[in-house]
Amino acid sequence: MHFLKGWSPRTVGLAAAVITVTIWTAFIVIARASAKGSLTPFDIALARIVGASLVLVPLGAWLVRRDRAIPGQPGGGASSFFGLSPLALRVTAACGLFGGLGYATLAYSGFFYAPAVHASVLLPGSLPLWTTLLALFVLHDRITPARTIGLACIVAGDLLVGGASLLRAFDGGEVWKGDLLFMAAAMCWAVYSVLARRHALDAVRATAAITVFALFSYVPSYALLLALGVLQSHLLTAPLGEVLFQVLFQGVGSVVISGVTFTKMIQHFGPVRSTMITALVPGLSALGAVIFLGEPLYWNLLAGLVLVTVGILFGVRKSVAIKTEALGANSTGAKA
Repeated sequence: MHFLKGWSPRTVGLAAAVITVTIWTAFIVIARASAKGSLTPFDIALARIVGASLVLVPLGAWLVRRDRAIPGQPGGGASSFFGLSPLALRVTAACGLFGGLGYATLAYSGFFYAPAVHASVLLPGSLPLWTTLLALFVLHDRITPARTIGLACIVAGDLLVGGASLLRAFDGGEVWKGDLLFMAAAMCWAVYSVLARRHALDAVRATAAITVFALFSYVPSYALLLALGVLQSHLLTAPLGEVLFQVLFQGVGSVVISGVTFTKMIQHFGPVRSTMITALVPGLSALGAVIFLGEPLYWNLLAGLVLVTVGILFGVRKSVAIKTEALGANSTGAKA
């Protein structure tokens, strides 16, 4: 990144924060808009994986070759998937299953049932809840009083949104399906985050590894299910521009670019302030859904949005234990 040499660290950090928040916000709005287009959620997931693979698979292969050539490099020379993943097979598969396949397929499927405003609350709102619970039982983290207050706000906000849609299920509504899918997607990302912390993974290597796993596991499965008639695909009938846009935005933008900028933001602002900055995403994406998609913002959605945002901010106060803060630094794969 030679063009950044003339920039001050503060300028780089601010630029990275703006790009990260913009992409994460756009992800929610665009994913919901895409649900009204030609492609299925599994088509969009394929476009994401292919787009990210164009950049990250060669990067993963380069990292493996460099590790083998220079002793003492991060990763210890471990590799898998024919030297394309810079992590060992077991770690690559575990992280890729949750951070690559699980998150993408569940999140994109959710947008086909529930509005973007619901995703604005439940995707980022459920993540701190699942992450804290997993870190408590798997990593034996301590939940501070500030985090307890934050989690209570998040649970209340999630219930205001998801609970209301669940009650409407008795009237034949399907929004609750999207809400559950969003929460399941957030849980998958939380599992990946805890795994990344447990194995002390480098952000770039982890992102490359989960992309390699997704490419080798999702693409053959997708093709097989199409051949068996289990899945339907509109890739061949959709406008070429729509397909290319999904490849570029969902793959290159959401995974690669936001992964790099989030890492830069963490380096400049630290995990606590970075998480406070990304707490803007729920409100901005909800506003974007109202402006660009014409979605209504009912009182329960607005109240849930406020509670989730307050909960995120409480959860990242400086009173949070240092061990918990480190999770943000290790889970810098592109969440969008």
